Amino acid sequence: MYRFHPSVQWHRGFPGRDRILEEITRLWHRYELDGKTKFDTPVHSVRQSEKGMWIVNGEENGLFDGVIAAIGTCGDPMMPTLPQQEVYQGDILHSSQLDGVDVRAKNVVVIGGGASAIEALEYTVGEGATHTCILARSDKWLIPRNPVVDAALSMNVFGYESSLSWIPEYLLRHFFYRDLKDLAPAKKGLFTSTPMCNNDVLEQIRQGKAEWLRGDPEEFSEHGIYMNRRQQGVPKGGPGSRTLVTGDVAIYATGFKRPDLTFLPDQVFSEPYHPPAWFLQTFPPGYSSICAINSTYVNAIGTVGHIHIGIYTRLLLMFLLDPSTNPTEKAMKRWINFTRRVKSRAPSKAFDFFTMAR
Repeated sequence: MYRFHPSVQWHRGFPGRDRILEEITRLWHRYELDGKTKFDTPVHSVRQSEKGMWIVNGEENGLFDGVIAAIGTCGDPMMPTLPQQEVYQGDILHSSQLDGVDVRAKNVVVIGGGASAIEALEYTVGEGATHTCILARSDKWLIPRNPVVDAALSMNVFGYESSLSWIPEYLLRHFFYRDLKDLAPAKKGLFTSTPMCNNDVLEQIRQGKAEWLRGDPEEFSEHGIYMNRRQQGVPKGGPGSRTLVTGDVAIYATGFKRPDLTFLPDQVFSEPYHPPAWFLQTFPPGYSSICAINSTYVNAIGTVGHIHIGIYTRLLLMFLLDPSTNPTEKAMKRWINFTRRVKSRAPSKAFDFFTMAR
């Protein structure tokens, strides 16, 4: 995991929650940040004064040289409701509610096939569930949690699916998925959406601890969920077979609502330069003192932390401390337009997917 401060030292690659909080708290006290922070303060507006300083909500909060919008991409849980949910005799949860939930010796059904589903699977297997079945509507790529492999994939300098993308896709199917090739997307390119980075899921499927079913969840029954089970390559809503997947616990791994940036000035949302089509996907054209770190992100492959948090913050500080480094509005728009031209043949919009190399 990335180090968010030079003094942070991790004892393993992916530290746990308590360890992360311990490091944050230590830095919090070290820099006396308690006197510089306001909790329970919803931000309704960010506007500029006549002198170009930023006003957050009102002037009683002070004037600021720069603004970092670090609201991320995950807000309130999205909790859909399948028909006949009231007849189900098991427990129904959202993946964000799993802490402390007892799933030992139970069969678990996970609705969803993205990163939240992977995290739910890791939890249920780790807590001793008998079996976990993932019901995935959409195909997503799995890639190994390996810094060398992930860095190599992020070196796609064009930042989109190209005529050469079949090479890493072939290697992943034959050397990572291996006997589970049918779980790999048949028609979805690797460089079109964020892959899921995990080493354990495929092994858990091989060991019989988990199962990955492609299909459309339709409705609950007393003991499980009916789904339209589809074969590889059949799109969502396509033909399949009606299958009952039984379980003692049902987990909605359906993600989160995206927080919005509407508290920022209306001018930063002007067409055609609206998020995520901003300079470096982070700075609105003409407003280099606003940095929306990881708030406009859609899909990507790359080493996330030290790019989104570290480098972008340093760029903002450079723009504030040395005005001669500020990109002009024209230059920022030129970069956006250039990126659109380079990615004009991409299957997705220019800023809906990127790699670190791009």
